[in-house]
Amino acid sequence: MENNYVLEARGIKKKYKGFALDIPELRIPGGFATALIGENGAGKTTLLNILSGILLQYQGEIRYFDRYTDRDREEIPDVKELIGYTAPGSYYVAQWGMREVEEISELLFRGFHRDRFEQWCRDLEIGAGGWDPKQKVHALSDGNRMKLMIAGVLARDTRLLLMDEPASPLDPLMRDRLCEVIREYLTEGDGQRSVFFSTHNVADMENVTDYAIIMEQGQVVEQGFVEDLKEKYVVVKGDAVNVEKVRDKLFTCSCGQYGFEGVCLAEMLDRLAGCDVSVERPSLTQISVAVMKHYSKAAKG
Repeated sequence: MENNYVLEARGIKKKYKGFALDIPELRIPGGFATALIGENGAGKTTLLNILSGILLQYQGEIRYFDRYTDRDREEIPDVKELIGYTAPGSYYVAQWGMREVEEISELLFRGFHRDRFEQWCRDLEIGAGGWDPKQKVHALSDGNRMKLMIAGVLARDTRLLLMDEPASPLDPLMRDRLCEVIREYLTEGDGQRSVFFSTHNVADMENVTDYAIIMEQGQVVEQGFVEDLKEKYVVVKGDAVNVEKVRDKLFTCSCGQYGFEGVCLAEMLDRLAGCDVSVERPSLTQISVAVMKHYSKAAKG
């Protein structure tokens, strides 16, 4: 499948004490929702902070929209106009009211629309009344602060959303709504908008994920369109008595009293001939967990 890339990065490196981010190449397809999947500490936030310009000290090169460099991002205001960013924690000043969030956002971004912002605040039910200009940021729950950030980026004219764990502080119903919001954002963009979000709770975001990038210990260990990954990997099940025959051929394997279940590459199925196993199509969650366990075990072993 041929695609344009909304973001390309090469030679991205960042070292901390006890951790190193090392990504030789990263490509995010344009027009899709891409999930950055990994356990806590895998490097997801570090990577997103680099791509968004929050973190400026790193090695490597980044290109946006097949046109702008990471230097352009810092020197040409139009580039940041096209990129929206959300993350858990304190983004807006705690003492600001929602009216001040609106006013400052309008000063910072030409493409910010007050009417759109206020409507999103109502639609996402932020705080007690949805839109209360006097509602203080510090009085909002973590989930409502995240919704406020989401409302802020959706009120702008952007082409790329970079979202660090957007579902993490949200309740189950709002996580489902977030998936709807992302899909609406992409659909309304008619192929010109893209979303790159991180998550360690894959199941919550699986139904909106088109492309997946799986990280483990600072490195990208797997990536691809979800449908392609579901062809590349299979879930294998069988009786417990056969587990030792197949264990070394699987990425992961869990065994109970009555049977085992694991994930392996589809191309390895011929090596399981005669083992009396059944094969199922995997979910993205099953693939992600198997790949992360496999590479984590390999790194430790």
